[in-house]
Amino acid sequence: MTDHVHDLRSVREATDRLLTAAAKLDNAALAGESHLPGWTRGHILAHLARNADALVNVLEGRPMYESGEARDADIERDAGRTLVEQLEDVRNSADGFQAVADAPQDWSRTVELRNGVTDLASNVPFRRLVEVELHHVDLDIGYGLDDLPEEFTAREIAFLADRWAGRPEVPATALTATDGRTWRTGAAGDPVVTVSGPAAGLLAWLAGRGDKGASLTTAGGALPALPAL
Repeated sequence: MTDHVHDLRSVREATDRLLTAAAKLDNAALAGESHLPGWTRGHILAHLARNADALVNVLEGRPMYESGEARDADIERDAGRTLVEQLEDVRNSADGFQAVADAPQDWSRTVELRNGVTDLASNVPFRRLVEVELHHVDLDIGYGLDDLPEEFTAREIAFLADRWAGRPEVPATALTATDGRTWRTGAAGDPVVTVSGPAAGLLAWLAGRGDKGASLTTAGGALPALPAL
């Protein structure tokens, strides 16, 4: 089972990094475009706050969001707030998530996320870590994929590679990082395509970030197109 205690510590550290960096912005910068099309930096901070609340719901046995429409409306409602309001909300909601996650509970139980997706409760802290780390990158404030902790990058590559495993629309693909680590994804069977490059580049491709894998090297075929996250 995943070490949720370790992951909760990582969530705290990642949240502190994000809040420290975001505190250097001003209201005008907050209203500026992020790396996510159609979202300002304010949208990202609003999403991070509401995601923390949503994961509290998950751990306490309630639906993650009332509905997809309600989730989107909450983000849109909160996106235009001042920097002070945004930072306070991100901090308070993160503290709320940590308080619930620190309480004694059965971490081996199955919980329900969005759209009927289920997972072990012990994986919820890592899912929160993914939100904080990748959206810190999405803020476009000087924190890039290359700045992500090495352990996080490797785990997120493995998670996303597993997400596309067994998908017939993605050719069987071997992933090789320049440091020798390997993963596989896509359809069953022996890999027909090999994708190679730095771990940050592999993550960019799998997560649809940065150059989306344009700098990677492929053998056996073109860089496979991946379904939307």
